[in-house]
Amino acid sequence: MPIKTRLRADVLVVGAGMAGLTAARLLQSSGKEVLILEKGRGPGGRMASRRIGNSTFDHGAQFITARSARFSAAIMDWQRAGVAHSWCQGFSAEAGGHTRWRGKPAMNAIPKHLCQELSIQQETKIVSLGHDGKEWQVGSDNGGWFGAPNLLLTAPVPQSLELIDTGNIRLESVLRQQLQGIEYERCFAVMAELGGPSLVPAPGGFAPAEGDVAWIADNQKKGISASPAVTIHSTHAFSMAHWEADRETVGLSLIAAASAWLGEVPQSFQIHGWKYSKPRNIFPQPCVVAQQQPLLVLAGDAFAGPKVEGAALSGWAAAEAILNHKM
Repeated sequence: MPIKTRLRADVLVVGAGMAGLTAARLLQSSGKEVLILEKGRGPGGRMASRRIGNSTFDHGAQFITARSARFSAAIMDWQRAGVAHSWCQGFSAEAGGHTRWRGKPAMNAIPKHLCQELSIQQETKIVSLGHDGKEWQVGSDNGGWFGAPNLLLTAPVPQSLELIDTGNIRLESVLRQQLQGIEYERCFAVMAELGGPSLVPAPGGFAPAEGDVAWIADNQKKGISASPAVTIHSTHAFSMAHWEADRETVGLSLIAAASAWLGEVPQSFQIHGWKYSKPRNIFPQPCVVAQQQPLLVLAGDAFAGPKVEGAALSGWAAAEAILNHKM
């Protein structure tokens, strides 16, 4: 049966990734009623973790670094809350750079922590939007309808543009060209269970200098898996060349490419494709106000910068744009 939900809030946030969550928390703490609409079964977006048997995998974002004081303070809060843990200072014998943080017990613990006390409609894919000049009306694939005078889109830019086009929302031509010019890398993530320890060197992460493998991590050495389990990320070039291929065949190819670091043939594996794994180029501002009335804002890691920190900074910037908006 279709869900005939009709809910209203001060702000609708589409997407429960890092940008959506940081924006929603700031807006809510400032007195706004916020509703997050998330197409997946849980929050986090690319801050993703998965259990397979006794193994645990981070198969999206592998670690977090902080350059800004604001984001560094946030990580300290997460550490105190018990959901973030220092992994290492780098991935070579000479490592001595910025701390690489991981989620505790796994990466998705951080978004799960951030979504506490927030209102989220999960498994709600937005398929249409429009407005009456004062308020947005947003429709989902399960029959839900949602309204708010402020709308924040935090999905990858091509998905946000596709949604904007469903409502025939006009953007300034220069802005549309800028947004259409944002491209993303694709990535396959293979999650392989091993019967014994891998050959991935401590502290458990390695980026090969060449070949089809962009990254390989030993989740047991990383400290998140009870049993030997590796995550293999493909390069963008490999992903583009094989995106339409049979996924099991793709997985076997990547396992073969990573064999030097596995130690043995995996007992089993699963594969996930990230169509928008990370932006290849960045919008010049941390968020963009695409329409003034009713207010439409776009945010995400393609705005303030790639990686988890960029998404968080973009979310905060978007929330501040909404709070400062006066019409």
